[in-house]
Amino acid sequence: MAGGSQAAGGSRAADLFELKSASVSLLALVLRSSDLTALAAEMQERLGEQQFEDEGLLIDLSQLPSVPLEAQSGQLSLTEAAQALDMTGLLALLRGYGLRPVAVAGASDAQREQALALGLVEAPLGARAEPRAAEPRVQTVIKEVVKEVVREVEVVREVAAESSRTVIVDKPLRSGQQVYAKGADLVVLALVNHGAEVIADGSIHVYAPLRGKAIAGARGNTEARIFAASLEAELIAIAGIYRTTENPLPPEVLAKPAQVRLEGEKLVMEALKL
Repeated sequence: MAGGSQAAGGSRAADLFELKSASVSLLALVLRSSDLTALAAEMQERLGEQQFEDEGLLIDLSQLPSVPLEAQSGQLSLTEAAQALDMTGLLALLRGYGLRPVAVAGASDAQREQALALGLVEAPLGARAEPRAAEPRVQTVIKEVVKEVVREVEVVREVAAESSRTVIVDKPLRSGQQVYAKGADLVVLALVNHGAEVIADGSIHVYAPLRGKAIAGARGNTEARIFAASLEAELIAIAGIYRTTENPLPPEVLAKPAQVRLEGEKLVMEALKL
């Protein structure tokens, strides 16, 4: 009788839950300074009142200076410098923008200890994260998208997928302006100037010269594409794979109607016959 009871209990436990591996898409914040006062000022300038609606966040500390400037100038000892990042203050700052830090990567031993004590988990440094315009892997960034969003943003427009699957912009975008189509495709009917950014979780269609930055598939959609009536972009990116003007556009698509798509880990550019 006892043996039968154990078997029944074991069967029920197996039916009630299952442990499986899973991957989760996160925004990534790439920190380059532990000065929270300066970081707060820059976030206020670039994000203003923007809220991220309890968005999960990976904090990437791999690009923090190994020896902060305070230590180099003698204001802090090396021991104090290793603990210079106020993790508690950083989390409070990020939560104020609706971000929910859940993991940390690239941390030193001292930083890792702080992060774990505050309930964060450690992620591998190569973990793939979704950038967004302040993200940098602009996220982002995000990919590195976050790394690309390291300048002043005059206008940020974010439209959620619940309101529309397509966001339409019919006015020219000047340098420093940015539009992000959250959960949607983005259609731009006017010029995207140098220094402007168009970002979409889906595809991007620009029916005018595209001279700024275009980031499609910002949350990892590898099927997203970029279409332009005249492809002259200073940066193009799809699902974190990007190309800048350091690698000039091929002459067969430069300043011509073209599309950009992702093939494996490679951006493929093709001329369009209109």
